[in-house]
Amino acid sequence: MADKGFSDAERDALKQRAEELRSAKGLKGAAKKARELEACVAAIDELTGLDREVGAMLHRIVSEEAPDLDPKTFYGFPAYARDGKVVVFWQPASKFDTRYGTVSFDEEAALDDGDMWSVSYAVVGTNDAVEKKIRGLVKKAAG
Repeated sequence: MADKGFSDAERDALKQRAEELRSAKGLKGAAKKARELEACVAAIDELTGLDREVGAMLHRIVSEEAPDLDPKTFYGFPAYARDGKVVVFWQPASKFDTRYGTVSFDEEAALDDGDMWSVSYAVVGTNDAVEKKIRGLVKKAAG
């Protein structure tokens, strides 16, 4: 019977999330935001190849289109939140050794469109069209 527990990568992500919470404990206001920004930029800097390229692109897009979203990390992923609640994040392919990374949106994102809509987008390359699509999604998601 197959093991139904967490994979090593999933356990590592859970540990990263616990560390994220510990590192911000007791911090408030500007100090907390500065620590979370530092962690987000460090998470992007640790990536390589396409993962890093997309992470940096998303960071730039959010800074330009949704500056009210606060950079942070979320299970080690570069993420952007409003009032502590994640709106959008980058899950790099290297994190779980998957075929593609995803730009994903949490329930705080204002992407609602009828009875069904997409909240996760696979990214296998960057070009002007990809940037334009992500830029539009981030702008809409931020409200």
